Amino acid sequence: MKSDTLHLSAVYTKMIFRSWFQYRVDAILRSFAVFAREATSIIVVYFTLLKFDSLNGWNIYEMLFLFSLVYVTYGILIIFFTGLRDFGSTVKNGSFDRYILRPRGLLYQLIFANADWFAAVGHGGLGILLFLLSAAKIGVVWTPWRIVYYIFSIIGGVLIQGAIFLFLASLNIYLLETNSLKEVFYWNARKFEGYPISIFHKAIQFCMTFVVPFAFVNYFPAQFILRKEDMSLYPGIFMYLTPVLGIVMYILAYAFWRYSIKFYKSSGN
Repeated sequence: MKSDTLHLSAVYTKMIFRSWFQYRVDAILRSFAVFAREATSIIVVYFTLLKFDSLNGWNIYEMLFLFSLVYVTYGILIIFFTGLRDFGSTVKNGSFDRYILRPRGLLYQLIFANADWFAAVGHGGLGILLFLLSAAKIGVVWTPWRIVYYIFSIIGGVLIQGAIFLFLASLNIYLLETNSLKEVFYWNARKFEGYPISIFHKAIQFCMTFVVPFAFVNYFPAQFILRKEDMSLYPGIFMYLTPVLGIVMYILAYAFWRYSIKFYKSSGN
């Protein structure tokens, strides 16, 4: 059964990848468009820091490293969680009913039935580029322990964001439309994610740490590696919590999903 599931997952992934990249030139241009769109904000930050030298003690390369975690985690996230990101439209147009009739887990189908490869390549490519530009310039010795933690923090950051998508997808079962909530609790909150949270008002710091914990996606993992002075504003243990928090959040979101799916009613489309 396990090998059958893995085989089916591979088939799903292969089919989706082929469909997204059926027209190679168009696929390359779309991925580049995503890359260029996201890179614009990085360019603004870069030229701003050239003028002001640093932002609350963070220099340009440290800021690029902070941004790299944002884009690398999202690039991986969107390969697996596109179905949850777009779950609202799946419910509204009635196509979720087809998933229910198939002999596979609903969440499994949502994860493997679609992937936004344009966003994955664009965001992920930008994240890797930023990491390569900054990693050698931030004055850090990449010991095996730091490398292992970096990998686990990436996984934790993906799970944290995946848990948010899964929670919002579960709310679609009750509310049908959650785009406004997604805008507030994911896309708007994510706009603060590329910067050190120490530069923001205490209320925003609280939200980024305890409400929508994007600070654990990049700020605290970066602090584990960089040990900047503004980390003194927060408990030191926060630097180690990203992998654990990612697992805990995803388990809780999954439990909420399993409970909520019992109340699903077809939209009738």
